[in-house]
Amino acid sequence: MWRRRWRCIALWCLTVVGLACSPAGAAFAQAMPSIAFHYGDRPPVDALQAFDIAVVEPDSGFDPRQLSTPATSWFAYVSVGEVLPGRAYFKDIPKAWLAGNNDAWQARVVDQSAQGWPAFYVDKVITPLWQRGFRGFFLDTLDSYQLVAKTDAERARQEAGMVRVIQAIKARYPDARLIFNRGFEILPQVHQLADAVAFESLFRGWDQGKGRYVEVNDADRAWLLGQARTIREQYRLPVIAIDYCPPADRRCARETARRIKALGMTPYVADPGLQTVGIGSVEVLPRRVLVVQERRQGLSIDDSPGVRFVSMPLNYLGYRVEFAETRDPLPDIGPDRYAGVVVYVDGNVTEQPGRFVSWIEKQIAQGMPVVFMNDFGASVTGSLARTLGLKPVKGRVSGPVEILARDPMMGFEMPVAPDRTQAEAIQVPERAGYRSLLRMRSGTLTYDAAAITPWGGYVLGPYAVRQNSSNDQSRWVVQPLTFLREALRLPDMPVPDVTTENGRRLLTIHIDGDGFASRAEIPGGGFSGEVLFREIFDRYRLPMTMSVIQGELASDGMYPKLTAQLEPIARKIFAQPYVEVASHTFSHPFEWGRTVPGEPASEGRNVEGDEEFHLAIPGYTMDLNREIGGSIDYINRRLAPPGKPVSLLLWSGDCQPPAQALKLTAQAGVLNMNGGDTLITRSNPSWTAIAPLGINKPDGTFQVFAPNQNENVYTNLWHGPFYGFERVIETFELTDRPLRFKPVNIYYHSYSGTKAASLKALRKVYDYVLTQPLLPLHATDYVRKVLDWQDMAVARELPAGDGGQGGAWIVRGDGNLRNLRWTGNGVPDVASARGVTGTSPAPGGGVYLYLDGGNARFAIGAAPAAEPAVQLAEANGIVRDWQRRDGVTTFAFSGYYKPFFRLAGAGQCRVSVDGKPVQGVRERNTLRVDTAPITDPIHVRQRVEVHCAG
Repeated sequence: MWRRRWRCIALWCLTVVGLACSPAGAAFAQAMPSIAFHYGDRPPVDALQAFDIAVVEPDSGFDPRQLSTPATSWFAYVSVGEVLPGRAYFKDIPKAWLAGNNDAWQARVVDQSAQGWPAFYVDKVITPLWQRGFRGFFLDTLDSYQLVAKTDAERARQEAGMVRVIQAIKARYPDARLIFNRGFEILPQVHQLADAVAFESLFRGWDQGKGRYVEVNDADRAWLLGQARTIREQYRLPVIAIDYCPPADRRCARETARRIKALGMTPYVADPGLQTVGIGSVEVLPRRVLVVQERRQGLSIDDSPGVRFVSMPLNYLGYRVEFAETRDPLPDIGPDRYAGVVVYVDGNVTEQPGRFVSWIEKQIAQGMPVVFMNDFGASVTGSLARTLGLKPVKGRVSGPVEILARDPMMGFEMPVAPDRTQAEAIQVPERAGYRSLLRMRSGTLTYDAAAITPWGGYVLGPYAVRQNSSNDQSRWVVQPLTFLREALRLPDMPVPDVTTENGRRLLTIHIDGDGFASRAEIPGGGFSGEVLFREIFDRYRLPMTMSVIQGELASDGMYPKLTAQLEPIARKIFAQPYVEVASHTFSHPFEWGRTVPGEPASEGRNVEGDEEFHLAIPGYTMDLNREIGGSIDYINRRLAPPGKPVSLLLWSGDCQPPAQALKLTAQAGVLNMNGGDTLITRSNPSWTAIAPLGINKPDGTFQVFAPNQNENVYTNLWHGPFYGFERVIETFELTDRPLRFKPVNIYYHSYSGTKAASLKALRKVYDYVLTQPLLPLHATDYVRKVLDWQDMAVARELPAGDGGQGGAWIVRGDGNLRNLRWTGNGVPDVASARGVTGTSPAPGGGVYLYLDGGNARFAIGAAPAAEPAVQLAEANGIVRDWQRRDGVTTFAFSGYYKPFFRLAGAGQCRVSVDGKPVQGVRERNTLRVDTAPITDPIHVRQRVEVHCAG
């Protein structure tokens, strides 16, 4: 919690121009990293990692040891001059050391001159935080002693005590980084121990007593600027200025931050409680969209329209989707973290409709874009009509309907078919910000069924998605990408992309263990695992992820007499260097909703198996711990080779695990995947048949969906034709053009090894992918990319001038996702970029940017400022740690399968791999170098050096 400061007499001899033009100050400002402050209960790591330094409240439960954010240093907020009674160490402070109160913040002022205070502070405050992984500390309340010290002598004693505290911190922890909040009076003695100095309220402040925002007067500002000049020029330290604006007023924060930055200081502007993500040297673009829906009783969230229809387009646009139910209290969200709200409901909200309407009005009032799809959830009358600016029209739609005007985005996958069943008699006004997308007429009544509005937009049913129950197919009537981009006012931004890397579409292969115990119906017979190993796995030797069901193989399963034959087959497969080990559970639950009492079971699904909703294993009663942790332990003990444990759990049956199951996979230390139902084919060519990346379950757990679906759905649930899986090639092609929505994923079951037709289809699919420019990876590599995608920060550097359009882009993650998609105006400047190795065209327009890790910075220009001497044109492998210096480009490279890289701009260059010269091949105006495959390219890398003449 911030403490307010005391204003001092202004020093009018200082001018703002003098500070801004200071050469020393400009140099330090350039060196100062970006910084954010967040004191909320759950610091949003996904957004805060865009900053170089993030200061958090340690009592929020935040643990820096649990994070993978290599570009961000996490500082702990600590109060020196005051203590709140709620702090854990408060009870241990001798009462004699408490010298007074700060009533505005209900805090006690500590006597800094107390003899034991420095040692106490290090032992009780700093050491526990150091043990938790904090290596930086933001020292607040450095001048609170002025509340109790009334004479010069008293102030001198307090200042001397505070100096001893800071010296004690550095004596115990010399590597500790310290940022002071003010403390101007003691800087002459301790400035050499500080990394930077901060102060509050340069332009805009907060009056805690009156609970209001205030404009800082010229006198106070001039005094602060004088202090800033001394800090920068005399002590040669960076200066941080923290100001305050209403959290919903992003324009205020942006303009204030620009004013601070123009003075050569590091800005941060947020709400006075520092509960939201503010704007500093960089502005983080919110990448979350909240989908509000009302599910009918018994419908799982996996089958809801928010997951089936809305999530995929938002994912493609770069946005993580979270869900809320109208029956529950709707969450408190803000524009610092959420890009907008999508409401997808059928008819009016049934539970507490007034609460729903009030919440919608609140979001629009704070500038949050809101989109309604299918229905408004309430009658557009009264206050809601006024909020939306829509005009209810007298009368009702009752006769034949005709189209008066239609925007090109309407009629995307099927023509607009006039329909009055969900018609709403409303019109958009003829004024700026409103644009009808679909104007209809029924008799003399004219109404607008879809529109873009100043607050967002709407498209009413059935003009969003038309669902056909007779063939279980759906079609987008509105172009979802165009509509959502316009209605939510989504800006151009570099989109994290999990489909591609280094110019090549990704390929993963994973096998569910079903049927491992089945015998092949082909000449020679044998178990399906034997046949697959001989005919597919060892023939192609592509990286793949293999799973087994414990209940099929183990002696306590369905076929104990076959265990001695089946387990050696599994061991042989798992021992192959290209095979990743996975579990497909103990008993293969068919309906996961029934594994936990109280969870809704799937509705309307044609599930396989018996009435017990899992394999009929003698004597077995459903136990989630045995399904997940138990099966993993069995595989690790009995089947997996040493040092190669289970790394993934593949969901079975309906692939709709409850939160408890997802948590158990995390506790077991494995990743999870499956589900999603990407089924687009030429007989069902709709984007509604493309699944999102995964699903955020209501309790915060996340399930990663498989990129494609398995042969079961291409063979009519394994009733034939058994060659049907060859149609997955249609899915691969339709998820690549006109836009690339998915990587290539060959996903099938062990029972595909039992029939000649299914084996032939598999070979056809494998042969097809080998003709494509793909980058083979393991399934866990893909899962980690999706998890990184979830939490990546996309930010833009703040320009110093008032009229700037934004500086360079900053994108940060944990380094697993190494591809961005840019479709805005201009082209990325690779020559001046950091963390960007090259670019290539993206399907549908725009470019892919290749990253070498989790920290990229690049600018967009009308044309490249200069061509880099060397850049990556393409690679069938993983590129890390790309560096250019003095005509030498170095990077780490490795790949699973036939790895190679091609370099552009390397015409006069020599290449070495691990210190040995290699001879490249000239190919398409590039230099191609093939290297040896690596079993574990994530951790084992070859060092490449490229020396270029001149």
